[in-house]
Amino acid sequence: MGALSGLTGYMTLGLGAKPKPASVRISEKEVVISKDSQGLIIGLDAKVSRTASIEWPAPPEELAYVKPYLFSVLPPGCVDINSPEFSNLIPSTQTYPSQPNFIPTSVLQIRSSLSLLATQTIPLPFRQLSSTSSTFSGTTGPVAHATIRLLSPSPIEKAPLYLVTTPTDRAAATLDGSTIWQFKMKSWTDQLDELVIDGQYADALALLDTLDEAALPDKETRRTRIRALNAVADFREAKFDNAIDTFIELDFNPAKVVALYPEQVAGRLSVPLDGWIPLYGGPKLVDDDTVSTTSSPNDTGKAKNEERDGSDTHSQDVSATGALLDTLTVPVAPIAESFRERIGTGLSVKMGAMIRSMPAKEELTSPPNTGSKSKRAVPDDLHRSIEALLRYLSDRRPKLGKALESVGITPKNQSHAAAPLSEASIEELFALPNVSLVVLTPEQLLRCAQIVDTALYKSYLVIRPSLLGSLCRLPNWCEVSEVEEDLRSRKKYAELVDLFNGKKMHAQALALLRELGEKEADVEDQLSPTIQYLQKLGPEHLQQIFESSRWVFATDSNLAFDIFTSEDVELPRQEVSIFLAGIDVKISARYLEFIIEERHEQTPAFHDRLAELYFSMTISAKKKGDDQARNEMYTKLLQFISSNNIYSVDRLYGTLSSTDLFEARAILLGRLGRHGQALELYVYRMHDYLKAAEYCKRVYEPGSETNGIFLTLLRLYLRPTVHISEDLLPPALDLIGRHNTRLDIVETLQLLPPLVTAQNVRAFLIEALRAPLFDTSVIRHISKARHDQLSRRLMLLQTKRVKVTDSRICPQCHKRIGNSVIAVHAPRGEVTHYQCREGFSRRLNEGRR
Repeated sequence: MGALSGLTGYMTLGLGAKPKPASVRISEKEVVISKDSQGLIIGLDAKVSRTASIEWPAPPEELAYVKPYLFSVLPPGCVDINSPEFSNLIPSTQTYPSQPNFIPTSVLQIRSSLSLLATQTIPLPFRQLSSTSSTFSGTTGPVAHATIRLLSPSPIEKAPLYLVTTPTDRAAATLDGSTIWQFKMKSWTDQLDELVIDGQYADALALLDTLDEAALPDKETRRTRIRALNAVADFREAKFDNAIDTFIELDFNPAKVVALYPEQVAGRLSVPLDGWIPLYGGPKLVDDDTVSTTSSPNDTGKAKNEERDGSDTHSQDVSATGALLDTLTVPVAPIAESFRERIGTGLSVKMGAMIRSMPAKEELTSPPNTGSKSKRAVPDDLHRSIEALLRYLSDRRPKLGKALESVGITPKNQSHAAAPLSEASIEELFALPNVSLVVLTPEQLLRCAQIVDTALYKSYLVIRPSLLGSLCRLPNWCEVSEVEEDLRSRKKYAELVDLFNGKKMHAQALALLRELGEKEADVEDQLSPTIQYLQKLGPEHLQQIFESSRWVFATDSNLAFDIFTSEDVELPRQEVSIFLAGIDVKISARYLEFIIEERHEQTPAFHDRLAELYFSMTISAKKKGDDQARNEMYTKLLQFISSNNIYSVDRLYGTLSSTDLFEARAILLGRLGRHGQALELYVYRMHDYLKAAEYCKRVYEPGSETNGIFLTLLRLYLRPTVHISEDLLPPALDLIGRHNTRLDIVETLQLLPPLVTAQNVRAFLIEALRAPLFDTSVIRHISKARHDQLSRRLMLLQTKRVKVTDSRICPQCHKRIGNSVIAVHAPRGEVTHYQCREGFSRRLNEGRR
């Protein structure tokens, strides 16, 4: 700030006497009009355009406007030295003898035309702050009075403002003359930064709206940053919905949004209160202890350059008093902030920073202090803030899902393979850009999805725990390590199991189910959750299924068997069969029975395996002397090899051929077509003639190669191939009596021993006489006689006829028949017209009655 002195000496006193109009134009649509000590904003319609007005302590003597600041000169003795807008600039140690409570000189007051708040208050004389302190330098003696006159500013944007000060003392005016002071405005960037430092985000946004891209190339970037800081301020003031609306509109990094919440919601992303502003791009704050003790509270300078031009010999001294210090350290309660080379709102002297007082994080969960006058959060602020967060997360979640799906990433298939959120540093998460989702890379989208889902889980856990189950069952990107401890502490075990399952962390889920099951007294309650979980695992988790099912089989094998009978998934049957055989061959056999009978398994290997298990269990039971188990297994073996057609007969017979399981060997020989050897086992080894006959009945088919199976059995009875002591004639005669129709008569008679009487084979002989030869002859003769009878009747009927001449009269209508269609009536052969037949028939019937 420079000065020009010695301008015409005493004659310049008249410059301060000419009044200026008490109105000034602040925009194309608004004018400020001074009415007494009140400033009204008038619009184009000559009406008050703003509800707020300017309140001066006295009517201003001068008004001037330099966008966006309104300058006013207040008369001496009207500004209280202890007033808020002035106490920031005047040290408490400086006194004025004439009026100890009011500034005795004229005061230049600067207000923002956007907020109408005073930003600077500069008293005369304009003094410079000492380089070693933030107080005004100068003596404490009497202060010379002077008049201030504002010169009309140039309409050019950011034009400097000039004002003239003239001492009221004539001697001083003659000696020094008038002084011209120049106020230069700082750059728009500096002004915006200063408003941000002061926490005046609404004013910064209003100022930003008045600027164009040419004046501020990074306008949109600054707007985003300032809007985010303003949203943080709203959040601190419990305006959660406003803050969240801003974050949604700005597509803000979810990590930074979640960081505003306590650890029970944000986890390790939670940021302390004093870190919120720096996190969102604001100035860094420091404690009060770091502030210089020589600093005056809230004492800052705003002028970048304040010059005075003049030819006065005292110009150097006046210029020295005109420049104000730009760099100050400003303490802020309750948290302090040190700003190096701070920039003010745009002019030479600025007020102390007034950072908004907002509720801390701990206040969100604590009841309000009724003894404090400061604004405290109400008890439900935590609930309301999380409700607002849920709205943000619910907006982000589907959009992130669609963005990830467009690049082929879905939580259902890839959430377990994605890098855990815990592997990313907090700095990396906070560094995610605040841009639209379409601009983010797949890796950045994935991190955002993990942050959103994890915060969503934690939020539901706090305010909607009853709905957490449905959320856990859906595919998600939640970080399990962030919520596991909370779920366990709240005993949300079902939700934790669902979450483990969705992340394919099956080992942890099964371990938890076992831990919970061991606390149950009932076996079914103990095992059912684990069984149901294992039933849903696919073949890719086969080893996990085997490992986790062992303790279930050890507890109850019948219930454990249900693990491998699920209809939801299909497990590799070969591996399952081998695993179950390692536990118990009976369970393996049961499994093979299940897949063959219920699932209609057609692979020969499984059928062979089941037959081998039946055989091995039969032999094992026999060795142990357990007849009941042996009979049970042997019966199953016989039933299986008799009814099944898929197993390998040769292979199984090779296994059984050296054993004493004669019936099984006989069935297998029959399957191989070696029926004679099979019957030999029944007759000579087992001596079970009834089963031999049943075998023949089972394989007998007329007209096939087994047509003579009964004759083969009879031959074994009557012509033994081995030496036996038992008489086989009775079973042979019984066979002849029961199945004579299936035996060849001639060969049967030839096989009978000579001593067999006709009485012994009477039934056979009677049936032989009823052989087809005799029956066929009788049927043939009866058929011929019937044919002849029918032929004679036909000939008799064919000989009957009637004769119609021109004179033949219809007995019904008594008209000549002529060439009309006729009807012949039985039994005497009367002839009528065809249309008269019904009437004549009635007459005949009545006559017969």
